[in-house]
Formats: sequence, C-alpha cells, structure tokens
Amino acid sequence: MTEFIQITTTTGNRQDAEQIAADLISRRLAACVQVNGPIASTFRWQGKVETAEEWACVIKTIRTQFAAVQAALAEIHPYEVPEIIAVP
Repeated sequence: MTEFIQITTTTGNRQDAEQIAADLISRRLAACVQVNGPIASTFRWQGKVETAEEWACVIKTIRTQFAAVQAALAEIHPYEVPEIIAVP
C-alpha cells in the first residue's frame, strides 16, 4: 500500500474550510489541502433528511499522519460529528 493518503472532510462555509486548511498546513500535518465548493449535500441528521451547502477539504498527507490529522480535526472542526474519510 502507498504511504500517501487523502482525507476528506466538509464544512458549512468557505471560511471554516480555509481555516482548517491553514491550520493543518501550519501544523505540518498536510502537504496540501484543496478547498472545493460550494457543493450540495443531502444527509440524515437527528432523524431528519437535511440538505445544505457545504465546502469540501481534500487533505493530502501520509498514512503515519492520519491519527494526528484526525485529532486536529476533532479539535478545530466546527461540526459536532465531522466527516473524516481517508483513502490511499
């Protein structure tokens, strides 16, 4: 398996996405964070189907940094339960 991974998370606005990007880069947890959006998301939350405009962060890093990125996102992310998906 490759040592490089991409981690995806979403936020409710561009400012939060850009802040996450800047924070992860300044902590040297990612080599690059791409901010994409707005995107239209449909999801189930607290028993209801919701739709929202969101911004996606694609975090480029290495596998050994995953736990540190996950911890940082838990600390700085504005969502109660942030999406954190990693793929090689």
